Amino acid sequence: MKTAKFFLAFMLWPVFAFAGPVNVNTADAETISEELKGVGLAKAQAIVEYRKKHGPFRSADDLSLVKGIGERTVELNRSDIQVRGKEKIGPDLSAMGCAVRSGAALFFV
Repeated sequence: MKTAKFFLAFMLWPVFAFAGPVNVNTADAETISEELKGVGLAKAQAIVEYRKKHGPFRSADDLSLVKGIGERTVELNRSDIQVRGKEKIGPDLSAMGCAVRSGAALFFV
């Protein structure tokens, strides 16, 4: 019996031990709840709804503005909360016949 409990704990350990970085500006509620410690699906849905209503989060600290997310939750997850990433911002100008260099768009007709 002791061996069975140890085996079960050993098999489930990776599921509970490793939370990963998550971009709270692009992730869905399920991903947020899976990756952030102390954030269940209801709180994750509140994060997504807040983001839809107020726009993207500028910092991890902004999460404490969401009802149900306190400073303790933010501190517990600070290293895994991302607000910037590799996501595209704005339209893909190259698809519209433009070349983008140093933030300026050059239009080709």
